[in-house]
Amino acid sequence: MTNPQVKRVLVSVTDKTGVVEFARALHEEFGAEIISTGGTAKVIAEAGVDVTPIDAVTNFPEMMDGRVKTLHPKIHGGILANKDLPEHMATLEEKGIKPFDLVCVNLYDFAGAVERKLSLEQAVEEIDIGGPCMIRAAAKNFHSILVLPGTKWYATAMQEMKEHGMKVSLDFRQAMASRAFEATSRYDALITSYLRPGA
Repeated sequence: MTNPQVKRVLVSVTDKTGVVEFARALHEEFGAEIISTGGTAKVIAEAGVDVTPIDAVTNFPEMMDGRVKTLHPKIHGGILANKDLPEHMATLEEKGIKPFDLVCVNLYDFAGAVERKLSLEQAVEEIDIGGPCMIRAAAKNFHSILVLPGTKWYATAMQEMKEHGMKVSLDFRQAMASRAFEATSRYDALITSYLRPGA
């Protein structure tokens, strides 16, 4: 897929810096549909931006204190579908899944948990599971989707979309995929170091 247009966006962020402005621009300037999780959806909605809660897509409530909310076929099917493969698109149609064009995710602040010297039990709750899964899925599928793994990429992405009629180039998608894997690699390395006995 050469230059997919961004029409459907998944937003799930711990660091909410700039997310309202980014979501508003995507929705109000370009007509993109915004789907979002828990606290992110609340912040966006309270700012008056139209947003669809994640459980309205999955038809399943967030559970286990938020441990399970995005780990669902209607999310990951929409992220991982190769839009150039008719059989993938047929599967989405059959299962009632809509594809995503942009995944905007940043991770739980595990570094902050370490700095605050939380107990092991408390720190473990700051290990993000759904976030890395979404980031890695979107990065793998950069052929069809754009991933933004941090707040610092909002302005760059918006400029890219404005210059190309709400479309994103393959070069930009690939560059962001690299940044995404870099982000999850650093995150995993921090957790690895923290959990290693004797560290």
